[in-house]
Amino acid sequence: MKDTDIKRLLYTHLLCIFSIILSIFIPSVFLENFSILETHLMWWCIYSVFVTAVNVVLYLVVKPNAFLKEIHYHLSNILKCCIYFLMSCFSFHVIFVLYGAPLIEFVLETFLFAVLLSTFTIIPCLCLLGSNLKAWLRVFRRNGVTSIWENSLQITTISSFVGAWFRAFPIPLDWERPWQVWPISCTLGETFGYVAGLIILPLWICWNRKQLTYNNN
Repeated sequence: MKDTDIKRLLYTHLLCIFSIILSIFIPSVFLENFSILETHLMWWCIYSVFVTAVNVVLYLVVKPNAFLKEIHYHLSNILKCCIYFLMSCFSFHVIFVLYGAPLIEFVLETFLFAVLLSTFTIIPCLCLLGSNLKAWLRVFRRNGVTSIWENSLQITTISSFVGAWFRAFPIPLDWERPWQVWPISCTLGETFGYVAGLIILPLWICWNRKQLTYNNN
């Protein structure tokens, strides 16, 4: 494991966190009465665009792979990735409804929540692994990672899901807080979980770098 790879991973994670911060402060400068709670739908749209753009640019520059190198020559790859992203959004939406989300009342909020979760979990996978489903299955099985970048996919994906799941618990409580409205609490939870994964992983890798080995076959 090279020091340059660890530094690249650290810088990538820091810039991802910075993009989240920018998605909060930049709209507040140009839009009146902007608030992550009061105008949460607008923030989620801006938020998703910011994080997606930063992920695509960073993985293109910092960790190029065969998919990104050929992105200008193979339109089918781009279309596949767009289809996978949309499928994940609709799949998450259906799962949320099956787990108790309102079917009609908050349909836009639920779908944007699904878009945000796909942004945190699916977009990085598409940027790093492309549309190769076998690579996806390999990365997310036990001992299947071959690099610290795939470790990053594992940790940030799991932490995003766990954060969203844990933040669902306060919703039915009668605290009457504005962030308890569906699905604001869950979106904040997945954000905290994603950021936690971005912060914890480089520290964990630096601490355990001597014990980490990767099978490149």
